[in-house]
Order: sequence, then structure tokens, then C-alpha cells
Amino acid sequence: MRPLFHPAIEDVRPEAILHALADPVRAAIFARIMGAGFVEACSAVSAVGDRVIPKSSLSTHFKVLREAGLIRSERHGVEMRNHSRYDEVNARFPGLLIAIINAYARSSAPRAAAQ
Repeated sequence: MRPLFHPAIEDVRPEAILHALADPVRAAIFARIMGAGFVEACSAVSAVGDRVIPKSSLSTHFKVLREAGLIRSERHGVEMRNHSRYDEVNARFPGLLIAIINAYARSSAPRAAAQ
């Protein structure tokens, strides 16, 4: 099995973060991992809202988040565990991640209230 790519924090670029979090599903996945306070298995975030994300799409989302420097993934047997690199990224780009996640939360609140 080939090794997973995790960029050094010095190599994390704001445009990669913005690209990764431009997708609402990835933003929701990252927010869930970030807010969990512990390592999340991929299967734990396979449902976003009322939508179940197919494994192939979920793998792609995790790859984009990992290569943007937002999460660190570790293999544990057949399971992939992910944890947030929020503290590292926030130290490099203060306030960026929380601003993006809060913007998604604000924009999805009216939709959730309407349903």
C-alpha cells in the first residue's frame, strides 16, 4: 500500500484550503472532524445531513482534505482514522478555518429552519 501524502505545515497554501473547503460536503466533513475532539474513522462521517456519501466519493473528499493539509489520516488495520490539523493550520493562518466553517453554519441555518 502506498504511503499517504501529508504536506508539512510550511507547505500548506491558503488556496488549497479554500479549494478543499469550497465543497459543502468537504466543509461538513472537516467541521465534524474538527469538532469531534478525537480521531474519526471515515465511516463515522459517511452521512452528511440526510445524504449518505458513497465510499468512492468519501475517499476522494478525504484525499482533498488531507492534501490541503486540513486532516491527518492514519491506517489502523482496514480502518482509516482521521484527525484535524486545525491547531497547526490556525497557527499559520489565524482565523481562516473558523471563518469558513462559521460561514457555512450561518448559510445552512436558514435552510435547516425552512425545512
